[in-house]
Amino acid sequence: MTWTELVMGAADEHDGDPTMTDVRTGQVLTRTAFARRVTRVAGGLRGQGLRYGDQVLIDLPLGIELATAVHAVVWAGGVAALHTRGPARMLIAQRAHGPVRTDVERVFTVEPSPGAQQFAELMGERAVDFGPLAGPALVLYGGRTLRLEELTEDLRQIDEELLLEEEDVVLAAVSDTFRGLRAFDIAMMAASSVVIAHEPSLIGCRVLIEEHEVTLTVAAPELARRLACDPDLRVLDERAIVRALAL
Repeated sequence: MTWTELVMGAADEHDGDPTMTDVRTGQVLTRTAFARRVTRVAGGLRGQGLRYGDQVLIDLPLGIELATAVHAVVWAGGVAALHTRGPARMLIAQRAHGPVRTDVERVFTVEPSPGAQQFAELMGERAVDFGPLAGPALVLYGGRTLRLEELTEDLRQIDEELLLEEEDVVLAAVSDTFRGLRAFDIAMMAASSVVIAHEPSLIGCRVLIEEHEVTLTVAAPELARRLACDPDLRVLDERAIVRALAL
């Protein structure tokens, strides 16, 4: 199984259907619904002309839409770039900023924006049933490209180390988009639910931990240190989930 298959395809291996909660938007989605979105958005991207190896710039805040966009691009055979430097086949953003870009062929936005198509319109009836097995998949802010094989193997390794269960609830209170995406992937692969914090603070995290009965918090180093003072909390420094990738 590949990276995206591990995230959305393991649902068949478990009785439950874990949920993902986006604190910023209030959106709650089951993994089954997430998998449906990913495959259909991938179909929409193909319908808009995305070809294997095409780069798609993604400028979205950490949350369900980001995870959907990244995995849909990769599932469609494209390369998801977590930066906004062109040129590129497409750009997926929260909203359009400034004049229409000439170095991007198509622009999709979550919020209605002049000169852009809405991201939601990509989710049609046509789904992509099978994604690529290998090749470049994700470009990070500094320009480093991660291959599908790397992301898949790393996710398996983290899953073996953390030993999450279906009953677990993971709080992603991280400092950057990729680490948040990784925390999301880890929870979904293990069939655990995940809560994605927005601008996490110590007090905010404590509220979310109690409200959602969180069993594991993945947090930025200083926040993790402060949360770890409570012996009843299981806390993981966010650097641990990207260490094997030398990030």
